[in-house]
Amino acid sequence: MTRSNLILLVLIACIAALPMFGGAYALRLGTIACMYAILALSWNIVGGFAGYPSFATAAFFGLGAYTTGVLMSRGVPIGVAVAAAWVGAFVVAALLGAALLRLRGHYFAIASLSLIEVFRELVNNATDLTGGGMGLNIPLTSAAGVISDATFFFYAMWALLLGTALMVLIVSGSKLGFGLACIRQNETAANMIGLNATLYKSVAFGLSACFVSAAGGIYAAWVHYIDPSDVFDILYSVKPIVMALIGGLGSPLGVVIGALVYLGLEEVVWRNYIQIHSGVLGVLIVALLLFLPHGLMSLRDRLLSWRPKRV
Repeated sequence: MTRSNLILLVLIACIAALPMFGGAYALRLGTIACMYAILALSWNIVGGFAGYPSFATAAFFGLGAYTTGVLMSRGVPIGVAVAAAWVGAFVVAALLGAALLRLRGHYFAIASLSLIEVFRELVNNATDLTGGGMGLNIPLTSAAGVISDATFFFYAMWALLLGTALMVLIVSGSKLGFGLACIRQNETAANMIGLNATLYKSVAFGLSACFVSAAGGIYAAWVHYIDPSDVFDILYSVKPIVMALIGGLGSPLGVVIGALVYLGLEEVVWRNYIQIHSGVLGVLIVALLLFLPHGLMSLRDRLLSWRPKRV
């Protein structure tokens, strides 16, 4: 295991101790931090490892939220509902990926972006099942109290983050990760040497979608009410890309750090510039990307290059 991967696991372990140092606000912030990190790590499989600019994150986040919400509203336990959302998203994404991932560059980006509208319209029109534009109420998982409920969902999201990180680390060091790296470098050459690029990309797209879908399911059970405009928000597709760029594209540790930095900027700007928070946040992100085009992980290389050389 590399040093950066070990640091990533230590960082995730440190996040688990957050409930010891704060109340309901810290739990809410920690749950969102874990969710952002899951979205960023999942996107990194397709966008970072394979080099395909996917905008489908919001589509599978919403799909998981509604799958979990519909099942829970019919009496299915939360664990079973989230697991069903995980499996369903993997199957749907792998099948869609076999067709969509034949496109490249901005053509694939537009096609993946269209999935958000397709899934949103399906949910809007399935009124009897999903509530349509009126939204869907999800029953409470327990009545143990606000803090107990917040702690439960924090650790549920944290456990999913740990699983996502382990999956990404396994993929990065496996034959699948090597194949995705070959596809990113030169897909035509990879096909010429016998690599089944379509299969590799479809599996990567499925893995990228299933953990996002599970995060959407936990989010739906956490907030108890969802509607299409909320869970199919395009920002869920844009934010993971920004987080990965802030931290360092392709680096699992970098994208998690990018997610935490992005959440920190978001909270500080929201609390101090509530009227113009979107504009201020955008300026800060552009400035960060302008001065660190390769992400925060590039600072490590700069610091190493500044070390005095021994004679």
